[in-house]
Amino acid sequence: MEVSVSLPPQFTIPSAAAPAATGDKRYMILIGLNYMCLFLGSVSSSLLSKFYFNHKGSSRWVSKWVQSAGFPLLLLPIYLPYHLFKCTQRKPFSRFTSKIFLLFVMVGFLLGINNLLFSWGNSYLPVSTSSLLLSSQLAFNLILSVIIVKQKITFSNLICVVLLTISSILLGLQGGGPSTTPRGLTRTKYLIGFFCTLGACILFALYLPLMEMIYRKAYCYAMVVEMQLVMEVAATALAFIGMAWDGGFSEMRNESSRVFDLGQRAYWLTVGFNVVTWQLCFLGTAGMIFCTTSLTSGICMTALMAMYVLGGVLVYGDKFGGAKVVSTLLWGWGFCSYLYGVYVNQKERNEEERAKDKVVNESQQLQLQLMEMSVMGVVAYELQSDLEF
Repeated sequence: MEVSVSLPPQFTIPSAAAPAATGDKRYMILIGLNYMCLFLGSVSSSLLSKFYFNHKGSSRWVSKWVQSAGFPLLLLPIYLPYHLFKCTQRKPFSRFTSKIFLLFVMVGFLLGINNLLFSWGNSYLPVSTSSLLLSSQLAFNLILSVIIVKQKITFSNLICVVLLTISSILLGLQGGGPSTTPRGLTRTKYLIGFFCTLGACILFALYLPLMEMIYRKAYCYAMVVEMQLVMEVAATALAFIGMAWDGGFSEMRNESSRVFDLGQRAYWLTVGFNVVTWQLCFLGTAGMIFCTTSLTSGICMTALMAMYVLGGVLVYGDKFGGAKVVSTLLWGWGFCSYLYGVYVNQKERNEEERAKDKVVNESQQLQLQLMEMSVMGVVAYELQSDLEF
């Protein structure tokens, strides 16, 4: 299959054919940029969320709202290439139909529900329990990827999933303690938090392969960003409705002026930067799904949990020892084994492509030789006929 690639953000790389393009430098640049967004967004949002809660922030509505409220930032990569830089002739949203629009509104509501479940689960559960439940996300992702997009299970991705899951469980066990348990935790709240977090895991594990299936029909990378914009507008609308109904806006105002111990300015800066970092995280996730697979995206996100730990050590002076050391080593082993598996598979795929090209070239040369022989035979026959005449 022929894969066409142009300059960002107008990459035209069907994700189903993406592996065939891994030798293209511009394709690799796109993957690198998206993983950088995922890395910076995930780690920064984790550190900022901890900063928010460390300074008496506690609103689950704020935690949900910041995850999608940065959607206006997506207008920059959508409109600047066409209107300012003039590097593309494709008009933004030109390939959108009412069906596509409604589909992504529905997916956006699904994403909004996932964000809400995640926020509620975190507010009701101890950090250790929440981390243990979240560690199951990668296993759900693997199972649903096999069912929805027919993801092939290889030794490298299976061992990676197992090692990263064990690594996450160890982090969850390390996170226990009275200081990480929410105040006033009752059995009812615990059960609500448990099922909300488990539901968020399953929904996000479903979201990843579902988006891979949809992105396979995306015309170009810019269309992926447009789809992401529609989804996040829908998710933000759902958050606004919930906040208006449950008093989330008044809670935010009260928290900024009276509760947050660093003052109102620091509160809004924290919320604002959190909005930006979450946007980077989701944009990077979408790009990784489009360029690779939903399983690769899930593995990359889970692997970043070790970076959350290191970030906590460097920024907040968290203790680093025991289970965290073992967890980090398992993370490195799992992620490196997956990268090695990708390298081996790509090498085999390239060898197969070269073998096919060699067979095609030999076949074409044989056809040319046969054509030359037939032409020479016809010419010889005509010369002989002329001489006999």
